[in-house]
Amino acid sequence: MGVAVEEILKLPVLEQAKVQTKLFERQVEWISVIETPVENFVRNNEFVLSTGVGCANDVLALEEYVEDVIRSEASVLAFATGRHIYKIPDRIVQVAEENNLVVMEIPWEIRFGDILQEVLRLISEEKRQEQQRTEEIRQELINCVLNGKGLQEITAIIYNNTGIPAAISDHNKQIRANQHFNRYLIDVLNGNDSTEEATLLETDLDSDHPLCHFIETYGIGDERCYQLTILSNYKKQGYLLFQPGQEGELTWVNLHIIEHALTACALYFVKENAIEMTEIRLKDNFLLELAKRDMDMDRALLSKAQLLGYDLEKPYICLVGHIRFVQPEDNLPSSTTHSVASSSMNSRNYYIQKEVTHAGDALNRRTMTTFDEGEVIVYLESDRPDYEETANQFLDLIERRLHELLKGITISWGISCHKGGYKVFHKSYEEAGTALKIGQQHEEGERTFFSDTRMNRLLMALSHEEEIGVIVRDTLEKLIEYDQKRQTELIHTFMVYNKYNSNVSQAARALNLHRQSLLHRLRNIEHLTGLSLLDADDLFLLELSVRLWLLKKVEK
Repeated sequence: MGVAVEEILKLPVLEQAKVQTKLFERQVEWISVIETPVENFVRNNEFVLSTGVGCANDVLALEEYVEDVIRSEASVLAFATGRHIYKIPDRIVQVAEENNLVVMEIPWEIRFGDILQEVLRLISEEKRQEQQRTEEIRQELINCVLNGKGLQEITAIIYNNTGIPAAISDHNKQIRANQHFNRYLIDVLNGNDSTEEATLLETDLDSDHPLCHFIETYGIGDERCYQLTILSNYKKQGYLLFQPGQEGELTWVNLHIIEHALTACALYFVKENAIEMTEIRLKDNFLLELAKRDMDMDRALLSKAQLLGYDLEKPYICLVGHIRFVQPEDNLPSSTTHSVASSSMNSRNYYIQKEVTHAGDALNRRTMTTFDEGEVIVYLESDRPDYEETANQFLDLIERRLHELLKGITISWGISCHKGGYKVFHKSYEEAGTALKIGQQHEEGERTFFSDTRMNRLLMALSHEEEIGVIVRDTLEKLIEYDQKRQTELIHTFMVYNKYNSNVSQAARALNLHRQSLLHRLRNIEHLTGLSLLDADDLFLLELSVRLWLLKKVEK
């Protein structure tokens, strides 16, 4: 900012100074004594003192000296008159006025040291006040975040103290706050306006402020605006946009204020993320407890659920999914349409939960979702008569979008609607978990409804009988040992063969085997079990034994 020339002229030491040009509105940030040659020793907005030595009686040399000072963009040129220069030529005064340089004469008797001391004191005092002001603004910005205010208040502080329009967007480039920033420019920057395109330009601000190294400059038509990335913990949280009316508005003080605002924005997003993560943990813990404990649906529990945004008085079906994910999590895609301002944005659970919410919204159904050791637990609002159709529509929406987003993901589902789904969350979860385990005997990605597992549950009950266990062990013992030692799949081969009603050709195609290879495996099965696959009783005994053995594996 500096000190206005008018303020400097009020100093007692300059009472006898005579201004020879118009008193331009210039700022003084430095003061020095410079004689010819000037070279690069004079800075922008400098107060230059000179005796004119070396230019006495040489108007051309004096004019060249003044032009050098003008090129340095100094604010004031003061000559000590009475020894080398007695009067500044009119020609010099005219050149100075044409270039907005204030030229003045100072009596020879006034010491430059006294002028330097007083002007430097005034500049120092001005800088101290500027620092105090920026410190107060910094504290105001921090308090704005700590006291629960938002990003709109931060942009208001920027605008009120700098006059520069500002806007703040999150990492998805969704505008979260705007203070007089041109909305059209925002749309172009975010790619929402196809009629114009933003061009990234080289940032060439006339300032040595450290913040300038991080400013991105964009050109949109004849307009120019600037962008800073908001970072916290080395993660991109959003963007701070600002557009000064003219480049000269980006003074050190204003850049300091913008820098403090950038810090306040980072603090705000950290706080927002922390609140979001706390809410997520509270919801996860609540739903896990709801699923795994048989809890009374009393008023206290219903009120707690309501505080978390859940309505437990609606009917819900429970869906438990086992996630099989072959792609490393580090390779998950980053997407502007599938991300949030939280630390879990790169986890597969986030993508799954987002699609669960999206599918629920599409069907106009409430959802409650949590995760537990590789499983996703979903409670979906549904009506009893149509719950199977609702569940299938819901899962179709989820899986179609997930397969596009996360390559290599497979989820097997178990689904239950215990007693119509009214306030029976624990029992529904247990039934859905049982359905999932039974369905996993078959192929990955199966959907198994608990209501369709009656035969399997009957067999599971039978499998606990000791005598039946002995029969299963005697029937399959050699077959299991053979599969383990030879790394074969004779049990799987039998299951497929039985699935196709002993049709060798269809089973061979399903197993991708030559017909003779399948027949060889079937002879091995008969040899190891001592049973004939052509005998109906033997076939039934072998099928029952295999199914009971698989169900025992599920229960472990």
